Amino acid sequence: MQTQQAAVNGITITYEDKGPANGPVILLVMGLGGQLTLWPDEFVDALNAHGFRTIRYDNRDVGLSTRFDAAGVPNVKWMVVKSMIGLPVRPAYTLADMAADGIALLDHLDITRVHVVGVSMGGMISQHIAARYSERVLSLTSVMSTTGNRRLPRAKKEAMQVLANRPMSGDREALIAYSVRAARVIGSPGYPSDEDRLQRRVRADFERGWYPQGVARQMAAIVADGDRRPLLKAIKAPTLVVHGEDDPLVPLPGGRDTADNIAGARLLTIPGMGHDLPLALVDTLADAIAEHANAVAVTA
Repeated sequence: MQTQQAAVNGITITYEDKGPANGPVILLVMGLGGQLTLWPDEFVDALNAHGFRTIRYDNRDVGLSTRFDAAGVPNVKWMVVKSMIGLPVRPAYTLADMAADGIALLDHLDITRVHVVGVSMGGMISQHIAARYSERVLSLTSVMSTTGNRRLPRAKKEAMQVLANRPMSGDREALIAYSVRAARVIGSPGYPSDEDRLQRRVRADFERGWYPQGVARQMAAIVADGDRRPLLKAIKAPTLVVHGEDDPLVPLPGGRDTADNIAGARLLTIPGMGHDLPLALVDTLADAIAEHANAVAVTA
């Protein structure tokens, strides 16, 4: 993989630009703590084969993009408590800031309009992009994400525990073992990852940019963002909401609530899919996204 770096929005963003140069562009926005490598190469290749140019990137505070060490590590549990009782929560940055990063990257690449695809936290960021920069967004696909509505069901106990106990440091092999276990817990029960492939991916990501401190600050941004349902009313782009029916981290009602609060949104649910992008579903997901994007008459 050949990545590049761009100085945008006051920080440095590491990204990959792949596919036909003149094809319509899909901006891929990854979730909490996920490096751009968490988008499977096979998925990106499938979108490229559909004729799309893809831009995937490391969000701020993850991978090889700018890290916010000076901001310190927030007490996320205390921030959740403050949010629940109505006290102000002050993160190092917001999801709106992260949305501005994506738009600034597009400006750097001289790309005017795009199809935006975001997963999990990346779906939340993509919701901000579609609502705040509507003139830039041809279509939105929000995958395994949610609205911030506090009345929605919470993650399953096992999923909450494995993410809440993310180690900040320790023995290399123990940290890798934790990441493999976490992927198993939140992954797709109907499409379990091949053990060797999962091990290789986790080890490669660990070597590339293990940085749990940034994950804590990203989580703080999610907590501070609150209920996005009023924001979602501003989204005008044609929207596809994709959600696994067996997601233990962001249960299916989160996807339903997202679709219910975006005018004209279409909901696609996938049996057996959890909170990951399993190799067995690459074609299913790429085909659905391509069909949705191709239905938009205007190209980027």
